[in-house]
Amino acid sequence: MTTNEKTSTDRLVTGVERGERKMATNGKESKMKITASKLIRWAGLSAMVAGIIFVGIQPIHPLDVLSSVTTDQWAIIQSLKTAMCLFGLLGLAGLYARQVKETGWLGLAGYLLFSLFFAHTIAFAFTEAFILPQLATEAPKFVESFLGIFNGHPGEMNLGALPTLYAIAGFGYVLGGLLFGIATFRAGILPRWAAGLLAVGAVAPFVLAQLPHPLDRTFAVPVGLALAWLGYALWSERRAQAADPDDGVLTGVDQPAVVPSNGHVASKV
Repeated sequence: MTTNEKTSTDRLVTGVERGERKMATNGKESKMKITASKLIRWAGLSAMVAGIIFVGIQPIHPLDVLSSVTTDQWAIIQSLKTAMCLFGLLGLAGLYARQVKETGWLGLAGYLLFSLFFAHTIAFAFTEAFILPQLATEAPKFVESFLGIFNGHPGEMNLGALPTLYAIAGFGYVLGGLLFGIATFRAGILPRWAAGLLAVGAVAPFVLAQLPHPLDRTFAVPVGLALAWLGYALWSERRAQAADPDDGVLTGVDQPAVVPSNGHVASKV
């Protein structure tokens, strides 16, 4: 074999190896490709987790009193509540994205208001989980006043805008859940029974406001069940149905036309 033949052979082998590596890389990228429909389905799982936590913590939630703040049960429940809010925000975004066209402005209003509830609550839950236990001994009056926001017994300290912010979160919970439930029911994409349960459960605290704390926590159960139900419906959908194939936002843009070597543009099918 001459030197030129050997060089040509080496180049050919190198080219083949590069081609194999490129094909392997493209194969891995195609397997790991993240699409909007996959993200929406995973958001359904987040909604399921949020709903399950919302239901599960109600019967075992400790009393909102100073003596509870330093217990292990308090730390676990408030940590779960913080996670619930995070999963709720992700799940609600997926539920709205799945039916964004069908729900219209009513769905948008319900989504924003209901998300407001989770966004406000996550800050309160984080404070209860990681800050109040550290202050229970050093500043018990502050802790009692903070807990008074929830148990209906205001403390001695002035907490400024915190009670108002909590009231805004409650407003988002009631009105947002009602509007989002109605919009979802009208859209008919996700189970209507779950949407109706969400709407009814959201307004239950307002209708039956005379029920004292902590018995009013039972009102959260229908909402949690509805959220988990809707999330399961979204998660269990077939991938082909998880997004509108005509929606460029959810399914991506059209692929560019292929230009052959002769310079003529191939017509699209």
